Amino acid sequence: MRKIILICALLTVAACGGKQPEPDKTLPEIYNGAYKQLNKKHYDLAATEFLNAEGQFPASTWAADALIMAAYSQYMDEDFPGALLTTDRFMRFHPGHNDVPYILYLRGMCYYRQVSDVRREQGMSTYALQQFQQLVERFPKSEYAENAENKILILKNYIAGKVMYSARTDMARENWPSAINRLQTVVTDAQETVMTPEALYRLTEAYTAIGLPEQAKGFAQMLRLNFPNNEWTKKLK
Repeated sequence: MRKIILICALLTVAACGGKQPEPDKTLPEIYNGAYKQLNKKHYDLAATEFLNAEGQFPASTWAADALIMAAYSQYMDEDFPGALLTTDRFMRFHPGHNDVPYILYLRGMCYYRQVSDVRREQGMSTYALQQFQQLVERFPKSEYAENAENKILILKNYIAGKVMYSARTDMARENWPSAINRLQTVVTDAQETVMTPEALYRLTEAYTAIGLPEQAKGFAQMLRLNFPNNEWTKKLK
């Protein structure tokens, strides 16, 4: 990680300048200890030391880097709530820092890593999407932007898939208003996802079921025009 190279160089310079007049450990000593723990993959201990560095020397030019490394260590330790709290602190005290794009990306990843865990999902997909979108909108030329865009598409497909599942359930129960509302959400908010062709097809079914053939024809035409070779288009009568 590029931060490690930068800070190690700073540590060497600081060590040559002598110890800082602190009652316990100097900042370079704390950093050295934190990196030793990080290199050993003792991420929880590394995070504690980096947070200690920032807490004892909040006015230091290294304070922001300490928070970055603490958040990274917590992320590696899968302490996602802790990493989010640390990044919150970073954004409060260093909103104009050059590494804000990385912090936004790390925040997005903290949520993203929890999406597949049904015990913790609880809207994590939406939170992750918000962080990645903010990153792309604010820093489109960032080195993290392309990866964030890929994650955005994955998340939109995931969210659209959940909406489609609920819409199918509504249709099976003949709850047509709810089904139509969900399907239109997919068509409007997730046009680039793989779920859109099915949503259009299901809309033709739903409107046909409630006796509105003209609306059904409109969605069928939309499906034919935008996805002429799609499997759902071939299902149209």
